[in-house]
Amino acid sequence: MAEHEHGKMDIREQEKTFAGFIRYSVWVAAISIAALIFLALANA
Repeated sequence: MAEHEHGKMDIREQEKTFAGFIRYSVWVAAISIAALIFLALANA
């Protein structure tokens, strides 16, 4: 078995997955905040 060399692994797929997760999380947070603001204004 080859010896592990730190920093040699290809992590492009992990980086794309993480970027997608962050993008999705930001959209969910923005939609949630917009829904809360709408509910607050509609209930006023």
